[in-house]
Order: sequence, then structure tokens, then C-alpha cells
Amino acid sequence: MKTIFISTGEVSGDLQGALLVTALRRLADKLGIDLEIVALGGRKMAAAGAKIIADTTGISSMGMWEALAYLRPSWQVRSLAKQYLKTTPPDVVILIDYIISNIELGNYISQQLTNIPIFYYIAPQEWVWSIGNKKSDAIVEFTNKIFAIFPGEAKYYADRGAKVKFVGHPLIDRVATLSSRDIARDKLGISDDEVAIALIPASRRQELKYLLPAIFGAAQQLQAKLPNVRFWIPLSRDEFRSEIECAIDSYQIKATLVTQNADLVLSAADLAITKCGTVSLELALLNIPQVVIYRVSRVTAWLAKNVFKFAIPYISPPNLVEMKSIVPELMQDDANPDRITAASLELIFDRECRDRMLADYRQMRMALGESGVCDRVAAEILAKL
Repeated sequence: MKTIFISTGEVSGDLQGALLVTALRRLADKLGIDLEIVALGGRKMAAAGAKIIADTTGISSMGMWEALAYLRPSWQVRSLAKQYLKTTPPDVVILIDYIISNIELGNYISQQLTNIPIFYYIAPQEWVWSIGNKKSDAIVEFTNKIFAIFPGEAKYYADRGAKVKFVGHPLIDRVATLSSRDIARDKLGISDDEVAIALIPASRRQELKYLLPAIFGAAQQLQAKLPNVRFWIPLSRDEFRSEIECAIDSYQIKATLVTQNADLVLSAADLAITKCGTVSLELALLNIPQVVIYRVSRVTAWLAKNVFKFAIPYISPPNLVEMKSIVPELMQDDANPDRITAASLELIFDRECRDRMLADYRQMRMALGESGVCDRVAAEILAKL
């Protein structure tokens, strides 16, 4: 029996982890390797065949101030993981994003369990928003190899002395498995004359507070201007259901909350108004025009600007790939219903604007590598066994 330990957090990390777990198990079966995968993750990884020792999808946050509420549960999960690693040392460790916890675990393993190889798959986005090099240096120090999914990520860590391989982005493979636009619209019952707008407000608790009001406020305005519009909301976490349903009633928008096969919404939409994150890259790969918004608390925004001098060129993955403005990004005070509505209407009615975004999507896709990403990563990891 060979054991792989995977550590990740958040809804997006659970998705990426699940894709890798699936590839690892499939290839291990072909090679005749008796494999157990133990993980910090969520329900998607569990469904793919990993044994989850702690669910980390519900203890993620965005912003420095917001993270304070999760310090204790995050510490508890790390303590649990260290105890497991100490008493049941795995053959390989894979870290996926999840910067604070994974750097601590990586340091612990490299110091206390020196014979275990550590791979970082999807390293933290220090290459985008680094305020200093301490975290990057730690990753380079304890990692045997980094599997990078963005060209900029590969260059950043290679320049700092890490052993890096650019493998391409796993969402290329994922979107190939999703339903086509016609099939998705048929399954959801969307008619040809209906304007279907996906509203994607949250995968983290704080996003319900900071993003949902702005997104639903824009939906109200769009509903008043577009008589044939209907909104579709894919549910990212079951515990958000009641709050989103209450908000639908409160804002009186014609919206359907999709809880089963929620990915259909991404394929079926004419437009998406979305939080910033992995989902915006999925939408780009599906050729769905989108407006991306990002908001944190005023305390976090003030600290980032005035104390840490935080400045980045872009924040959404589609724009980061090419380092150009492919999709509109509305941040902080600009992420208000009026601005979101204006940007949405432009993409709906201005064909030139929409076609330019779709052309940029095609260029972006070419920079993300070839298909078979998770299989390539799985093959290298299993070779270590």
C-alpha cells in the first residue's frame, strides 16, 4: 500500500484536488499500484476517492481582517494534519495553493519528516501579489518540485531557484467534460428568446456579505431593463442555500438556484456576473462573457493600500494569464450595482465589445498549455512511488 497526502483548502482547491485525485487513482490502477489518498479538502475530493481527515472548504477567507475569524479553526486543522503526518507518514505529500496552512505544513514536513518528497501543485499566487519574498523563499526551500499551471507562475518560482515544470491548466480538461451550451440550456429549460445571466456571488462566507448585495442589486436593475431576462445561480456550498434563497425573495429577482448539476449554469449562460476566482477562468474557457467583481472589508482595503502598499495589475485569472484587460474587473467601491449593470449591458448589446472579449479568450486559451494536465502531474508523482 502506498499513501499520498494532499493538503488544500477552499472550494476551488477542492475542485482542483478532485481532478488530481481522479487522475492519480486512474493511473495507479493501470500501473497496479495499491494507492490510498488521504487529504485536507472537501466533498469533491471525497467523491473522487480521497479519505478526508478535515473539511477545509468552510474555513477559507478573503482579506486580512476577515481571516481573523478563521485563525483558530485553521490552527486546529493544521495540528490535526501534523499529528496524522507524524503517526502515519505518507510516501508523498502534495500541496495545492492554500498558502498559510501549506507553508506551515511544508516547513514541518521538511524539518521533521525529511524523507518525504513534497510537491507543490498550483503554488500560491505570490507571482501576482507578492508583498515580500519570505513566503516564496519558504516554498522554494521545502518543495522538491513545483507543478505550475500559469506561465507567469512557472517563471516567478524558477527565477527564485525552484525546480519548476509548467504543466498547463487543469481546467482545460475539466471544461471539456461539461455539457455543451445547447444541452445545458435544454436541461435547464432555457428558451431561445431568454437572456440567461449567471449570478455567482460566493464560495466563501465573506463573499455573501460583500458581493451578494452588489450582484443582486445589479440583477434588479437588469431585470427592469430586460423583460426576457432570467437569472441562474449555481450553489457552491449547501450552507449558503437559505441565505441566497432569502436574498432572491428580498430583491424580487426572477432567479433559479441550481443545486444539482450546478455546472450546467456555466455552460448555458449568455452572461455571467461573478466573484473573482477560478470560476472566472472556467467561464472564459467556456466562452461566456463576464463581469468580475471583488470586494473586501474597508479595513482590509485600507490596510492593503496604506500599510502594505498592495498593488497588482489585475486580479481575475483570465486577465492574469495574458496580463491584459480581457474581462472587466470592478473592485471595491467600483463594484456597485450601477457599474455592474452598465458593464453587463455593454456586453449584451455591444457586439464589438463582446467579440473582442471572445477573441481574447481564444488567445488566452493558447497560453494555458495542452490537455492531459492532471494525467501528466499524476504520472510524475506516481513515479516517485
